[in-house]
Amino acid sequence: MNENAPAVKPHHTVNYMSESQASESARPSETLAIEPEHHKRARTLIDIEHVDFFYGKSHALHDINLKIKEKLVTAFIGPSGCGKSTLLRCLNRMNDLIDGTRVANGAIKIHGVDIYNPDVDVIELRKRVGMVFQKSNPFPKSIYENIVYGLRLQGINNKSRLDEVVERSLRGAALWEEVRDRLHDSALGLSGGQQQRLCIARAIAVEPEIILMDEPCSALDPIATAKVEELIHELKKDYTIVIVTHNMQQAGRCSDMTAFFYLGKLIEFDATEKIFTNPSQKQTEDYITGRFG
Repeated sequence: MNENAPAVKPHHTVNYMSESQASESARPSETLAIEPEHHKRARTLIDIEHVDFFYGKSHALHDINLKIKEKLVTAFIGPSGCGKSTLLRCLNRMNDLIDGTRVANGAIKIHGVDIYNPDVDVIELRKRVGMVFQKSNPFPKSIYENIVYGLRLQGINNKSRLDEVVERSLRGAALWEEVRDRLHDSALGLSGGQQQRLCIARAIAVEPEIILMDEPCSALDPIATAKVEELIHELKKDYTIVIVTHNMQQAGRCSDMTAFFYLGKLIEFDATEKIFTNPSQKQTEDYITGRFG
């Protein structure tokens, strides 16, 4: 790891006058969202500018421009293969793990730092931008060791510190009361919904600023889904959340802003209420109302 490399910094140390914010008023206006007043006051945290992305020769994302606000929930919706999960994985460079992928044009900036700059420490980036996957993936370890795994990798082994993080993270994931008496039991013995909340707890244990969720409820029953959705509402007080979902009702319940993608293009981005009640694009309306997708 390059200790001198610039990395995306936690929100309590960063200078919020980022490059993207300073130049925001100077750029020509693009398709801007009509947002509630408290959304407008939120700072732009992630600035996606003219991004083209390729899997080998396949052009997966076309000229994506999107500003994601701090401590709001932004939903990416669209039919399968539209590019929403691809863009999500671009935000913490998970696509780097796939051979032949590349961001061919544009930039993705967090606090004004282009995360695809060669000097950016990708490991540090992924600590700041956590990920919760479609299928819960607890490690074959105890509940306790799942939560502290990231901290142990950082060389943190102080028991009182680890105990504190475990309780804080499990409380943050609304799981503490259910597992407090079996922290040293295998995480694989939890129900599917509990395992997904454990993965959320594991993500927040390393104190990220952003949490990415790729269809986090697709494998869960309605009761477990409701618990995760309640948790998302609580988490946005402290974290910026970006969620990919095929569930229109879930996007409507959980998110503040919604981006609709089709065939690798961003068709519309706006306040969720407007997207679902009065979209600007007929293509969006057709998808929302089930005419295709």
